Amino acid sequence: MSLAQQVQHLINTKTKPAGALGRLEALALQLALVQNTTAPQIINPQVVVFAADHGIAAQQVVNAYPQAVTAQMVHNFLQGGAAINVFCNQSRVGLLVVDAGVNAVFAPHPKLVDAKVAMGTQHYGQGPAMLAEQLAQAKERGQQVVEQLWKQGCNTIALGEMGIGNTSSAALIMHQLCGLPLQACVGLGAGHTASQFLVKQQTLAQVAQFHGLGATHMPAEALLQRVGGFEIAMMFGAYLKAYELGMVMVIDGFIATSALLCAHQEQPAILTHCVFAHGSAESGHAAMLDFLGAQPLLQLGLRLGEGTGAVLALPLLQQACAFLSQMASFESAGIANA
Repeated sequence: MSLAQQVQHLINTKTKPAGALGRLEALALQLALVQNTTAPQIINPQVVVFAADHGIAAQQVVNAYPQAVTAQMVHNFLQGGAAINVFCNQSRVGLLVVDAGVNAVFAPHPKLVDAKVAMGTQHYGQGPAMLAEQLAQAKERGQQVVEQLWKQGCNTIALGEMGIGNTSSAALIMHQLCGLPLQACVGLGAGHTASQFLVKQQTLAQVAQFHGLGATHMPAEALLQRVGGFEIAMMFGAYLKAYELGMVMVIDGFIATSALLCAHQEQPAILTHCVFAHGSAESGHAAMLDFLGAQPLLQLGLRLGEGTGAVLALPLLQQACAFLSQMASFESAGIANA
């Protein structure tokens, strides 16, 4: 009997009607297969928030908030005042903040990893967002962060992000990799008015044309070099390393999924290790999930980022493992099976 058959037999013989635990049953099977065991566990789960600035955001043409908010929010994470801090504390999940390329200098902090590639990317409306060497650095540093957590006993990871203007990079990545019209990929982001949204759409259309997006196939790394952000590039590397190490990945919203699109192009099998936490209210995320054939666990109308949707979904993974390992079978409980 294969491992999948063994796990499915365990699920089917628990003291419940067949299929009565719905999505949790499929989730338990997935976690068991990722961990290659009939008794999967979520051990030392961690949320990693990658933060970086985008050159285009300095002009505030695609972003409602000023670029300085990226650094301000990093300070908020380190002081424990953000939504992700509250949710991680409530769920007893570890939190790490990575400076991937914020346009600011931070004092050392126990929850901060200084992986800065540069003080933000270049303006991708005028040239590539980053040099090839910078992309390679970002990818490698994302991999190093994940490997270090894995060495500390973490087997489940969720990636979040902070970067004013990064919904624009994500929309451009989606446009290229999903093959969808740019208009279907560009959403409101954080707080745009109708007039600001129109400017954002027009600006990104010019950027897409400048870089030749949507016209021909483009490797993920070339795409990231043109229009990515350092936080997205680090998440790209982090996903690939987490897959290599056999970790479970809990996928957050629009930006996090754009990084996964890049990793998926390079390693299609990565999806077997991915649990999609929620369907973001950001326009385009549903189409991203459809492209990947993914069904999110939660539909809460979230559109914050930071990894908030992922940490809210983590208890469901823990419950899936718990019922598989702890729930009685019909035989052990002496209950007649239909």
